[in-house]
Amino acid sequence: MSDLAELGEAIGAALPGAATGFDVAFGELTVRANASRIVDVMSFLRDDPRCRFACIIDITAIDWPSREKRFDVVYHLLSPRKNQRIRVKVETDEATPVPSVIDVFPGANWFERELYDMYGVLISGHPDMRRILTDYGFDGHPLRKDFPLTGFVEVRWDDELKRVVYDPVRLAQEFRNFDFLSPWEGTEYVLPGDEKATPKS
Repeated sequence: MSDLAELGEAIGAALPGAATGFDVAFGELTVRANASRIVDVMSFLRDDPRCRFACIIDITAIDWPSREKRFDVVYHLLSPRKNQRIRVKVETDEATPVPSVIDVFPGANWFERELYDMYGVLISGHPDMRRILTDYGFDGHPLRKDFPLTGFVEVRWDDELKRVVYDPVRLAQEFRNFDFLSPWEGTEYVLPGDEKATPKS
């Protein structure tokens, strides 16, 4: 058994009901956890001598729209003392909040706000849960798979009103035919399906 697998087993044994499983892939350990117990898991990973994951690197999410619990919330931690990284995943849905880990890692503050802003994942116990990258009146969450590629509104400065105004999205141009002939291939190369190319004589 590898060192990472042994660490995964140790975390699972120390946190029954909180750590629900683990995987080792591509030289990295991923621990699956119960979302309601994420604070216990993070505290253990920070404080236990076998772990010492003292730095939070990132918190993000993965959207699985067809799944009942559509979001995987993913925490990335670093142990400078052990020179090791770990990933922790929890599952949640659109209505069930995940507890904030700010009391364990104060650096999680802006990551959790970004998680709410981009995915709409609710975080309970956060001291300042508001959008961080989009505007306060923004509609929707841009990194969800069901968010339209063009968005809902476009923003512009109105010089008469002296303020930013929101207009419904308008596609200002028709679809244009682009020349996809690659400049790296040279003019003598015929790209399949490119009728503009001149074949060799």
